[in-house]
Amino acid sequence: MSEAEMPRAHGAPAVSARFRASPEDFRVEEIDGFEASGSGEHLLLTIEKRSMNTAFAAKRIAQWAGVPELAVGYAGLKDRHAVTRQRFSVHLPKRVAPDLSSLQSDDFRVLASEWHAKKLPRGALAGNRFVLTLRDAEGNRDAIEQRLEAIAARGVPNYFGEQRFGRDGDNVASALAMFGGRRVRREQRTMLLSAARSELFNRVLAKRVGEDRWDAGLEGEVWMLDGSRSVFGPEPWSDALAARLAAFDIHPSGPLWGAGELRSVSASRELEMSALADGNALGLRAGLEAAGLKQERRALRLKPQQLQWRWLQGETLELQFALSPGTYATAVLRELGDIGNASVASP
Repeated sequence: MSEAEMPRAHGAPAVSARFRASPEDFRVEEIDGFEASGSGEHLLLTIEKRSMNTAFAAKRIAQWAGVPELAVGYAGLKDRHAVTRQRFSVHLPKRVAPDLSSLQSDDFRVLASEWHAKKLPRGALAGNRFVLTLRDAEGNRDAIEQRLEAIAARGVPNYFGEQRFGRDGDNVASALAMFGGRRVRREQRTMLLSAARSELFNRVLAKRVGEDRWDAGLEGEVWMLDGSRSVFGPEPWSDALAARLAAFDIHPSGPLWGAGELRSVSASRELEMSALADGNALGLRAGLEAAGLKQERRALRLKPQQLQWRWLQGETLELQFALSPGTYATAVLRELGDIGNASVASP
């Protein structure tokens, strides 16, 4: 499903603009999920990097420390075309770290270092904080700010972002080819399985957005706790569920496909199955099941936290907000308007 095929929940675009004209236009800072223990064999490094993705940074740290890349851990992947702050861990059994100054450069700064007892695992963060600069913003300012207020109040559909689908959006086709027997490298296989799951989830969410039921409960709904992977239900609709939904304590969920029975039932299950009934969807479902992935769930609704905005010099709009792990700032931007990514043309 292309981005153009995914319906918007808040109506027609309120603004057209471009972002990522420079890395400083897209700033991301991890919100730490825990404090360093202060002792142990793993050195936690808080790094600010410019125009550098996470994998390249991890390789650079491994070379600096003289250890295999597997000895370096990080909680999440960060984009190249950005200025990002995130933590890395590096295993140093003798608790002797090389000179930190030799790791630093104009595009790679060490902000803090602390000892910790364990390697930093994937997903060990509380979220991400964003500062985004939108340039050449065109549109009525009152309408733009009303849209931002609506996003702050209602949230946005929790679509998987275009990053999941490859630079040219061809990861889903590659996943189908892999399921058909094409051999791929192990790391590519993981990426393609994620793309296949994301495609199916986005199809279900798009159907619910099109019916304006992405943030409301259906009969047979499976609920996800906010900020958690915990789910419960289905259970009969009640005033208590309505209050929790309105307070953003829980969200409706959609399937991350795998083997096993869908947890949803009744109207919720019927909608999910109807959204995933065409040939490509059936091929993706079968491939994911054969790969051994299990049925999981993901929240259909995403609420930006502490959403703020201000107009800078000229037609430049700055947005600040925080998101939970595994969600996408681009899901917020597309509900605001047509925001072109100026970095796409970059080498």
